[in-house]
Amino acid sequence: MNKGMDSKKSIQKKSNSFTRILKNLKNASFVRMSIKDQTFFIKRLSFLIKAGVPMLESLTMIRDQTRQSGYVTVLDTVIQDVSNGQYLSTSLTKFRHIFGDFSINIISFGESTGILSDNLIYLAEELKKKNALRKKILGAFVYPAVVTVATFAITGFLMVYLFPKITPVFSSLRIALPLSTRMVIFMSNFLIHHGLTLVGFLAVLTIACIVAIKKVLIFHFYFDKFIMKIPTIGNVVKNYNLANVTRTIGLLLKSGIPVGETLEITTKVSGNLVYKKEFKTIVKVVNRGEQMSVYLAKHRDLFPDVLTQIISVGERTGNLSNSFIYISELYESEVEEFTKNISTLIEPVLMIIMGVMVGFIAIAIITPIYSITQNLTPR
Repeated sequence: MNKGMDSKKSIQKKSNSFTRILKNLKNASFVRMSIKDQTFFIKRLSFLIKAGVPMLESLTMIRDQTRQSGYVTVLDTVIQDVSNGQYLSTSLTKFRHIFGDFSINIISFGESTGILSDNLIYLAEELKKKNALRKKILGAFVYPAVVTVATFAITGFLMVYLFPKITPVFSSLRIALPLSTRMVIFMSNFLIHHGLTLVGFLAVLTIACIVAIKKVLIFHFYFDKFIMKIPTIGNVVKNYNLANVTRTIGLLLKSGIPVGETLEITTKVSGNLVYKKEFKTIVKVVNRGEQMSVYLAKHRDLFPDVLTQIISVGERTGNLSNSFIYISELYESEVEEFTKNISTLIEPVLMIIMGVMVGFIAIAIITPIYSITQNLTPR
């Protein structure tokens, strides 16, 4: 009797466990985990492993201190897989959309070479730096975006609400209106009657463009190419991408991953399709036994001379990993310098544009009034 009950409990336990695994697998593609949470997880795991705590116990300890649902789903799945004998990196491939090929390969190589804790520390620092750089760039554009939105909001208010109240006064006086006033009246009438249609059209067009860029590779490729051609912004985009890919290569090489495999991983993790295409070619070049620097020297529009020269030195000295890390630090510093100066550069331009738009409307209002007062003045 007891044996039957034990057997039933065992079957039920296995069934529940299997159901939970299926549920986690089903939800895996919908799980999201912030860079901050990823960094925290990897850093905490590296400390525990370095302290001699076994992998499964380390994961369970982190799980017990976690409350966020997405984070919990990841840890539950990973704990289940590791308890069944899988490697951590193998389990994380179920969450490739979260951790990416770069992190998974760093962890995989650490597991195979016995330096997992060191690789996890490198990885945590890398994620932290990438996130900080991304935040600096986004933060640099917040103020210009706010000023731009404010400019259009003020202009829209003047055109839709204020100017229509003044227009009947001009019409009743039956005077010849100046060109600026007639232009503003036309724009005001257009916005009043077709403003919502225009906003709706622009919203649909924007959404369609974003979807096309994200889903259609050819659109994404030419969008990346177009952005890189824009003065100033194009240079920042290049520097940002070069900082990311060179740091990725440097860290992978430092972890002991061969050059060919490193470049293949970099190709997968690069978000910019222009650089992704170039690195696919570079992989073939290196696999043929040719020097990377020779190829890069032929594509100066994407790879500046200073980058090519440093890599050439690294190839000759056999110290490519440090060369790439140095390059990444160089371009990171340039991006940071830009983020510090962008407000100083853009603020005057935005203020001029704002002044011209509001000033044009003010002139359109004041000029007819001035003409009326001139006509009323006794001579």
